[in-house]
Amino acid sequence: MTRLLLSASAAALLLTGAAFADENHAVHQDTAITSPADSSKVASFDILAAHAHRNGRLVTFHMTTNGVAGANKPDQIGALGNASVWSYVWPTSLNPASVGFDGGTGILALAVTSHPDFDDTPLFDENNDGDPANDGLLWHSHWVVLTPTEACGEGALGVRDIPAGTTPTMPVTWPGLPIFIDSPGYTPLFDGPEIAVTVPFTDGEAVAGVAYDGVTSALRVNENIHAPLLCVTDVFDVASGDLSLPGTID
Repeated sequence: MTRLLLSASAAALLLTGAAFADENHAVHQDTAITSPADSSKVASFDILAAHAHRNGRLVTFHMTTNGVAGANKPDQIGALGNASVWSYVWPTSLNPASVGFDGGTGILALAVTSHPDFDDTPLFDENNDGDPANDGLLWHSHWVVLTPTEACGEGALGVRDIPAGTTPTMPVTWPGLPIFIDSPGYTPLFDGPEIAVTVPFTDGEAVAGVAYDGVTSALRVNENIHAPLLCVTDVFDVASGDLSLPGTID
């Protein structure tokens, strides 16, 4: 596993992706990013392709892995501080304002996460047991705003914090944590090596041509719970290899 280091030039570099075809799954005609299999990586986080396609105002983000997607989850430690978060992530070139955050505040990314030590989807009861506060282990979706965060390590990324005493604009489904995170309730679908999440936008035409990448990673809650709260600590794989966002939503 490696640390994820981001330069401003890498975040701004938007290239054209290639089409992806999987012998065992449908051919994806949209632009996509392919990545070679690597037997040294955990198969469920070894990315073979990241791709996204638009149908009107709906965009479906896909990721294809070298194993069974979602098969591996972090261990529970029984505390929030130092709790692990494992994730499938699609960083994009979308302005955070497009989903309800303050604009121009960082890299907007769609993430599907599992974290057994806490629940950050208070509006949803994913396991249908009548308690909306015990579902963190189940895979669920978020929008997050990522930003270089020196407190996470030199050049490392973290989820943007909300400083005490400030009231930035948040989406209506913000879960109340002091970070730029949204819990919109989009259900991730798993099918063998594939994971897919469909996201609605008010204006589908506005997201045509948006750039994206695919990342599998681990994050960790800071021991002091804030400032920073959530840091990217390990990267399992990056579809493009360099986080250059070469895919485009067609």
